[in-house]
Amino acid sequence: MRDALEQGPGDTRLVAAAVGSVPLRCLELRLEPRVWTARYGTGAPGVCRAVEGTAVLLLRTRDLFALPFPLARPVPTAIFVQAALRGWGLRVVPGAFPASRRPPVSPHNHWKAENLAESRRRRLMRDLGIKREVLADGQERWYGCGKETARCFGTVHARTPQYLLAGRWTPPCCLRALRETARHVVGALEATGVRYWLEGGSLLGAARLGDIIPWDYDVDLGIYQEDVGKCRWLAAAAAGEPVEDAEGFLWEKAAEGDFYRVHYSRSNRLHVDLWPFYPRGGVMTKDTWLGHPQDVEFPESFLQPRVPMAFAGFTAMAPNNARAFLELKFGPGAIENPEYPNPDVKRL
Repeated sequence: MRDALEQGPGDTRLVAAAVGSVPLRCLELRLEPRVWTARYGTGAPGVCRAVEGTAVLLLRTRDLFALPFPLARPVPTAIFVQAALRGWGLRVVPGAFPASRRPPVSPHNHWKAENLAESRRRRLMRDLGIKREVLADGQERWYGCGKETARCFGTVHARTPQYLLAGRWTPPCCLRALRETARHVVGALEATGVRYWLEGGSLLGAARLGDIIPWDYDVDLGIYQEDVGKCRWLAAAAAGEPVEDAEGFLWEKAAEGDFYRVHYSRSNRLHVDLWPFYPRGGVMTKDTWLGHPQDVEFPESFLQPRVPMAFAGFTAMAPNNARAFLELKFGPGAIENPEYPNPDVKRL
């Protein structure tokens, strides 16, 4: 192992050897910090970034203690992730260490060990800023927010969430929650006959990607104000009482003005905003304007008829000429020229 470390290619900083008769599986590991993700794949001999199996690792002391989390547990995972971020090479030697004989472990102690390992792994991923692992077989492990937790970011200032200032995009767990909430809300509106359409940045994401914009932090829908009473959850929110539906989504009237929010849960305030518009002289207008550049009136003809559009894994209704609608709101070339919500604060 020492010879492999000292005589290997210039990027070799790690050497691994198996323990016992089961050989190590060589894995590729690609870190995508901007989207909080670690991706594993099948590696080729000589270009591993991680290994699967019980292993002995050898690296230089100076390299180990140059890592931000040198002794975080589980140690192999912590070292592989930090090494991959630095482009360190990993070599696997053909020999193996003998496995020690251990007494049988009781089911209770096995359960305790598994729980401890899982809690350590979650703590490690939090420290390393990883919210999702995509495994070599395509399965995923998630470490971010959920229904029972708070969302991954705090109050948004100047339309710029903190993660953008840190050079990252929306955590994947938050995007997953937004997709679930949007699908749920659209289903509830369609089931009760509320006329709605994709608005603002959500329509922009649908036109550009068929999905939520990767750095967006909410979903916007327009609705006809006169249809609010058709949906029991909207009607309850309009009466001033936040109401939780049967699937745990929280409907409420926004504190900032005459519109509505549907939150992923009481704990997790990722949300869909519902903006009530009404026609006046052939123009759609509303009573609450928050001063966003794209927050403008538009001809009702864009909604006559509304058309289906792919969005966030399902089909939602949209204005009949998405390009013209978006260029009215955002300016020419809005679809082709991505921008962060407030370019004066942070540019793409």
